[in-house]
Amino acid sequence: MGGHGDDSYEPSDSEPRDSESGLAVCLVSGGMDSCVTSAIAREENHELALLHISYGQRTEVRERRAFDEIADYYHTKLRLTVSIEHLRRIGGSSLTDREIPVTSANPGAPGIPSSYVPFRNAHFLSIATSWAEVIQARRVYIGAVAEDSSGYPDCRPEFYAAFQQVIDLGTKPQTALEIRTPIIAMKKHEIVLRGLSLGAPLDLTWSCYQESEQACGGCDSCALRLRAFREAGIADPIPYKLDSRRFAY
Repeated sequence: MGGHGDDSYEPSDSEPRDSESGLAVCLVSGGMDSCVTSAIAREENHELALLHISYGQRTEVRERRAFDEIADYYHTKLRLTVSIEHLRRIGGSSLTDREIPVTSANPGAPGIPSSYVPFRNAHFLSIATSWAEVIQARRVYIGAVAEDSSGYPDCRPEFYAAFQQVIDLGTKPQTALEIRTPIIAMKKHEIVLRGLSLGAPLDLTWSCYQESEQACGGCDSCALRLRAFREAGIADPIPYKLDSRRFAY
């Protein structure tokens, strides 16, 4: 299995390098990207508040378990779980509507995949902003990835720049809240390496779109994750239904 097992992580130019203190809210789905983002946020802030949002997705229960285990790992006292089940009733995504099949992995395919949940991250950021304003946090972290993701429109840097303006205009004058997307410009294998360098509990994370006991290995999220670990030269610590060594994504 080829990869970059001898690589060490070097921060990209876009990644914040300061270690200013304060309280921050971090959105944690339970997946690898949000777990590494929480590890970065923990390094950059004195105190972390972890937020998990369920939206009627297929693996809702499994993702909540991953969130709880990650929060326990970091001994996080400030944690909040929220359900916005209306996204399931709205539908339009294979993650929330069981009548829409989860498409097989095809990384790099043009267009937006069926797993895109319409405007989901705007809902997430709105809730995070409300909580952050109440607890007087200074930052909101979200584990969005732009280039090496599934092509979701609400994972682009431009989206977060625009939402920052919404926060600035829509919160109290004394609220100074900054959105941080520390892994947005990274490749997936760089995220794996960054997580390992910070001791992030990648074994507790869950990325599969449709299975909760063993990851399917065939959905887009599994494909991106498996390729990331392979390119990093690291074995993925979670179980898969299929032999992950056969995958050539």
